[in-house]
Amino acid sequence: MLYTIIKAVHIIFMVSYFAGIFYLVRLFVYYKDTDEFDENKRQVLREQYVFMARRLWNIITVPAGTIMLITGLTMIFLNFGLMKTPWFHLKLTFLLGLALYHYWCWKRILQIKNLQGNILPIANIKLRQANEIATFILFLVVFTVILKSMVIEYWWQLIVGFIVLVFLIMMTVKLVNKKKS
Repeated sequence: MLYTIIKAVHIIFMVSYFAGIFYLVRLFVYYKDTDEFDENKRQVLREQYVFMARRLWNIITVPAGTIMLITGLTMIFLNFGLMKTPWFHLKLTFLLGLALYHYWCWKRILQIKNLQGNILPIANIKLRQANEIATFILFLVVFTVILKSMVIEYWWQLIVGFIVLVFLIMMTVKLVNKKKS
């Protein structure tokens, strides 16, 4: 019973964490979108986006990520047999990717804070594509957790499907935003 409750809390805070990380990178895109605005409008919006990003990070994303991590580690402690399963090692690998993405997001928050309203030196299309990375990681983790050992058995079909998904999403982002490159 305890394990199931912790698992439910883990899932709730995983959803909260991903909501925060999805919106956070969208705020970076909005910040970048102000490059062509007049000075007054650009300054007001950039101050607001920096404020929103910092609040989102400090009040939602990091606390939700921390609780997600603590409950995840607790589940491993309560069911250490997970560490003997290949699918779980794959999940942990994807979570390492999520940790790197989390670090990248933190560095962007510090960067826009220190820009003091100046231009963010990252191409708009690159930010829009970076916004999809959390989506890819979410797909990888959820499919791995749901399919468990079938992920190992049907690895090549899943890789092909994932590559097609990544290609379609990236091409959609490029197509929808072709004038913002």
